[in-house]
Amino acid sequence: MACLLETPIRMSVLSEVTASSRHYVDRLFDPDPQKVLQGVIDMKNAVIGNNKQKANLIVLGAVPRLLYLLQQETSSTELKTECAVVLGSLAMGTENNVKSLLDCHIIPALLQGLLSPDLKFIEACLRCLRTIFTSPVTPEELLYTDATVIPHLMALLSRSRYTQEYICQIFSHCCKGPDHQTILFNHGAVQNIAHLLTSVSYKVRMQALKCFSVLAFENPQVSMTLVNVLVDGELLPQIFVKMLQRDKPIEMQLTSAKCLTYMCRAGAIRTDDNCIVLKLDHDLKHAHELRQAAFKLYASLGANDEDIRKKIIETENMMDRIVTGLSESSVKVRLAAVRCLHSLSRSVQQLRTSFQDHAVWKPLMKVLQNAPDEILVVASSMLCNLLLEFSPSKEPILESGAVELLCGLTQSENPALRVNGIWALMNMAFQAEQKIKADILRSLSTEQLFRLLSDSDLNVLMKTLGLLRNLLSTRPHIDKIMSTHGKQIMQAVTLILEGEHNIEVKEQTLCILANIADGTTAKELIMTNDDILQKIKYYMGHSHVKLQLAAMFCISNLVWNDEEGSQERQDKLRDMGIVDILHKLSQSPDSNLCDKAKTALQQYLA
Repeated sequence: MACLLETPIRMSVLSEVTASSRHYVDRLFDPDPQKVLQGVIDMKNAVIGNNKQKANLIVLGAVPRLLYLLQQETSSTELKTECAVVLGSLAMGTENNVKSLLDCHIIPALLQGLLSPDLKFIEACLRCLRTIFTSPVTPEELLYTDATVIPHLMALLSRSRYTQEYICQIFSHCCKGPDHQTILFNHGAVQNIAHLLTSVSYKVRMQALKCFSVLAFENPQVSMTLVNVLVDGELLPQIFVKMLQRDKPIEMQLTSAKCLTYMCRAGAIRTDDNCIVLKLDHDLKHAHELRQAAFKLYASLGANDEDIRKKIIETENMMDRIVTGLSESSVKVRLAAVRCLHSLSRSVQQLRTSFQDHAVWKPLMKVLQNAPDEILVVASSMLCNLLLEFSPSKEPILESGAVELLCGLTQSENPALRVNGIWALMNMAFQAEQKIKADILRSLSTEQLFRLLSDSDLNVLMKTLGLLRNLLSTRPHIDKIMSTHGKQIMQAVTLILEGEHNIEVKEQTLCILANIADGTTAKELIMTNDDILQKIKYYMGHSHVKLQLAAMFCISNLVWNDEEGSQERQDKLRDMGIVDILHKLSQSPDSNLCDKAKTALQQYLA
């Protein structure tokens, strides 16, 4: 009944909310221009910081009316300006708000507004355009549809520091490739923006610098031009170098370092130009330290909090920056970037989405090919997460030769690398096809598998047992593997059960036996091995319930009566005294153990 009542309640609340917003829209249609102006001003005050109000006004049709008023020749400049301000505020809401504005063709209307002689109105239109074009839902191509727009924006750069800031920000967000670079370059972007690097406004300087970083990116033509540009008698590269100094904000240091890096790659700056390159080298080291610190911070923040991990990943270009960090020249930056990704890879949701969208596995596999141990440890640990069964990266990783790489890690002298190598193989084998399991066994080799089972590191031993359990699952797989490696596996199981190992190790080993006992032909390797049968009997009477339960799983699989040869197996186990132990365990105070014993006894009665 509660479900049936939910919808009317929601509708009632929605109608109340929209009704309270209706009067703002109604006032836009008043015949008195002064009342319309006051209505727009009141609307502006109502939507500031209120996303619900913004959404309501959009639903009620405020946007088409505001755009109409903005474009009407009879509207006063003040009214037009206030309309642009309200539209800009609506654009600062959700991405759905921006989509609604785009659907109403807001961009052509605002671009038309830039032809006005009134500076305040122009600035309001540019501010709104800046907000819309920096939204991820806005296609950059909308800036380039009308060929007259770019030259007009260039001309507006001289009007005020606000036009400079907004236009540079629009350019830097809408320059997404060589075609856009060429258009901006051909319309004099370099010459028109260069002098803004010495503006008294930090925001203008920063946006101008970002423009140069996107213009010069992988563009030799722009880079070769920048090197000869003079600003107040100083070459542009020298200005970039000054912006690298430690007293400058971090954002400015990193962006100017980008500009110089792109120019170096294009050959615009000589490698023997000491006055530039030595300074660049010095400050790039500082930039590396800053990036390292940032990655470490993000790794720490995202370590145990899903919401924070989501916020980090949803930050604009953040995943691209972290992934780029994997190929940095600085080992410390690479290590910090890997740690950051490892922290973020703890999220199931992000493994399924962002990590796949950005194909994180590709640069990670490159890192694993040749890196110091300190990076390999973290990178291989992250690979364990990417190989989990639900990760879409699992298949392409397998196809890229991961099996041999991971088998190689199991031979490392570093225990952490051995653990991660075998752990990743264990995840890889979980519910895998027979071919993948065969590849793992072939690449790892039986000899190495048994070396790992006698490894002095407990974690290595446990993960190797986990690998064996995953390999020995699904009856056809169990029978196939035991037909080729049965003798060696049974020897290893015997040694572990006889050895001085803790409860968890012996429990895992008994679970492996239970899996073997589930095979069709493989179970005969247990039934013909009296030593193993005596050990199972011993652990049925052990003082630790975990071991008793694991041993019970073995017995249940061996005595199951609807399988071929079950009568002979039951008789042999009865002669060993197993049935007497089952009767005793059926009286156990532990409910799980009691139920398992009763289920096994029923197989004898069926």
